[in-house]
Amino acid sequence: MPIAVLASLTAGVCFAVAGVLQQWAAGGRPDTEALSPRLLAHLARDPVWLGGIGLAVLAYGFQSLALAYGPLSLVQPLIVAELVFAVPLSAWLHRMRLGYREWFGTLAVAAGLVLALVSARPHGGRPDAADLLSWLLVLGATAALVCCALATARLLSGPWRASATALAAGAVMGTQSVLLAATVDRLRHGLLAALAAWQTYALILASIGGLLLIQSAFQQGPLAASMTVLDATEPVVAVTVGTAVFGETIHTGWPVSAVTVTGLALVAAGIARLDSSPVIAALRGRGAGEGR
Repeated sequence: MPIAVLASLTAGVCFAVAGVLQQWAAGGRPDTEALSPRLLAHLARDPVWLGGIGLAVLAYGFQSLALAYGPLSLVQPLIVAELVFAVPLSAWLHRMRLGYREWFGTLAVAAGLVLALVSARPHGGRPDAADLLSWLLVLGATAALVCCALATARLLSGPWRASATALAAGAVMGTQSVLLAATVDRLRHGLLAALAAWQTYALILASIGGLLLIQSAFQQGPLAASMTVLDATEPVVAVTVGTAVFGETIHTGWPVSAVTVTGLALVAAGIARLDSSPVIAALRGRGAGEGR
């Protein structure tokens, strides 16, 4: 168990620094590149961004190590600690100080996610239990949510726009996590079984699309506006889809459900505080000015 805790916290720190480096690079790209493959093409030649990607890969390695020694219900809440490192680090790099509003928002999102994940504790389920109709409903719902989020993003500006794009990215990455679980389950039956499954190719498309959406969210606004929404949306979507498609179960009843709802309410309050913060809004202008 100590290995799981240490590896989870290390993964969280790596994810935090990776997010800061990626946002630093993406924030300097022009607005016309948002949601365009050109954004990834230009970022792929940026050593700062590549360093962020490398740290993200290292973080996934530590996360895998943590999962080998501890349950997901322990590992995921600890990794959420990345927010506590990432937002202050981003502000420090831009030479700006966080006030009460910004610290409250950051800690509220992190604490809310931990409360919700620990109280719900999803478990069980079988990836091979899903039928085609269930998958089509999930993919259709994900596509509808992504389209609505991106349409809303076009009507917004500043941190709110980045948050709306991050919502779309979180929906895709949450579904990607479920597709990954299905692909790993197929691999148990051999490589040919995985290559013959449509979920494998859907996983590749979701990974590429999710990467573009994440970098676009980083490009559109400060890290606090995008990473908080991304970290909140991805596990919620993954748990919801896992419950609906794989038959996973979550803990319910009093007072568990009340704690879960309280956690989600804290997340929403924290995101609202951060997105309405003048300091966070100023980070967008500071990052764009320094990057271009």
